[in-house]
Amino acid sequence: MMAHYGLNTNSMAKQLGYAATSKLHGIMQGSAPSFGTLNDILERWPDVAADWLVLGKGPMLRGGTTAAAPQPQAAPVVMDTMNERGEQNTLFVPIPAQAGYTMHHHEAAYYKQLDAYRLPGFEHGEFQAFEVSGDSMAPTINHRDVVVCSRMAELRLLEPGEVYIVATAASVMLKRIRTRVRATDTEVTLFSDNANRPPYEMETRDVRELWRVQGYVSGCIPSAPDVTVEQL
Repeated sequence: MMAHYGLNTNSMAKQLGYAATSKLHGIMQGSAPSFGTLNDILERWPDVAADWLVLGKGPMLRGGTTAAAPQPQAAPVVMDTMNERGEQNTLFVPIPAQAGYTMHHHEAAYYKQLDAYRLPGFEHGEFQAFEVSGDSMAPTINHRDVVVCSRMAELRLLEPGEVYIVATAASVMLKRIRTRVRATDTEVTLFSDNANRPPYEMETRDVRELWRVQGYVSGCIPSAPDVTVEQL
């Protein structure tokens, strides 16, 4: 059900009006949900069949089958990476795993092979970390740096000027998007911070996933700026 609606324990708790995720985390660990929790779920998502939710019988949706909600592509897999303290860990996608990411990002088995880490400041919400390949965003972000990102539901919700992981059927790219994308736009322009890499247009329909960079981990420490005579 959570995968069908694109939820994790944190976002589902918010939609149910719960101040904490402990109830849902307990259910994910095998505890039986209370009557109140079941009732809350059925009220919030009335198209969910009660027989399926309570007894595990029949289709998930009323008057239908368990088919996924209509989307132009497969719904994203929502992995529960919460620890025993109710904090979310961050899945890490290294460079070698990115070759299969665009083909298998909607399969739970793919994510189970990835390592998850607890990163200070990223304990609440859905985050994913990607190892950077190449120098297209240098000197801002360099090869082998790790960017920590939050998922964007739609292109039109992006913030102009920010840096994003753009996943297509062919690759996983780190790019800056400088202009807002409207619902009627069919193309988006991707920019590199590296002056030697020209911007290029991509059809919006080719974007499989979009992740906004919220921070990064780097082994590259900038050198001290040159001190001029005027500064002395």
